[in-house]
Amino acid sequence: MKKLIILFFAFLSLLLPSCQDNSPARSIPPPVIPIPPPVDPPPSTNPLDKLPKDTGGLHNAVALGTDNSPYGYYLYTPSGYTSTGARFPLLVFLHGSGQIGNSQNNPAELNDILFAGPPYLIQQHRWAPKYPMIVASAQCHEGSWDPMKVKQFIEFIRSSYQVDTLRVYMTGLSMGGSGTFDQLTLYGADAHLAAAVPISGGGNLTTEKAKNASSVPLWSFNGNDDLTVLPDFSKSLVKAINDLSPAVRAKITMYPGVGHDAWTETYDSTGIGKEDPAYDAFGMDIYSWMLQYSR
Repeated sequence: MKKLIILFFAFLSLLLPSCQDNSPARSIPPPVIPIPPPVDPPPSTNPLDKLPKDTGGLHNAVALGTDNSPYGYYLYTPSGYTSTGARFPLLVFLHGSGQIGNSQNNPAELNDILFAGPPYLIQQHRWAPKYPMIVASAQCHEGSWDPMKVKQFIEFIRSSYQVDTLRVYMTGLSMGGSGTFDQLTLYGADAHLAAAVPISGGGNLTTEKAKNASSVPLWSFNGNDDLTVLPDFSKSLVKAINDLSPAVRAKITMYPGVGHDAWTETYDSTGIGKEDPAYDAFGMDIYSWMLQYSR
């Protein structure tokens, strides 16, 4: 009997290998992980994102005496502008002394303000700020910019066109830079400006003027070698404003080796990265910088 049991297990051991599955191992597919549907980004809270894109607007000359403006002017309205539609940011531009003219006597003189700055870029089809803007470029017909008339011009444009009155900005070059400084230093918050960029401008500094100017975000541009309008005023005003700890720190950018014309490379942004590192960096275009601010 014992021999039979031994023979049975020996026979069984011979059968077991033949029962094994020698087929190739089958791979187990990875688990299917469901991909969630795309989620729409949250709606923008920036009202500028709701404005119609500017694909090229109208740039019209309005001679002195045509309406109630104290100055003749060029007005740019974005492609999406209508007299009853969306309200757009406004940029007011003041030219330099070389573009003085009286369009009431000679309408052709109004074209002189197309010499530089935003009106030049618009006329050259190089105007492309991130968000659409109305641009009002006034022409001085007197010896210099009269601060009260400039203020009246701002108020006239604000009330006559579809302007977002919380987003009114000003810039100017040379004599226009000084005119821009005047609006800040004389009127401060009463100038109804959300930000300003004077270029190659000057003025006279007092404690009261610095206090007035501290209420409006300011970014001044100058050439280090400017002998026409020394940059000392810009430097002193910016320092005096910042000593008052304003809500928005005033800035000044200087170009090494540049004289009076600090405006060309500022308005077209080609001066980005060329500034004097001892002063504020030119790291974004001035239009985007201004549009950050509202009243």
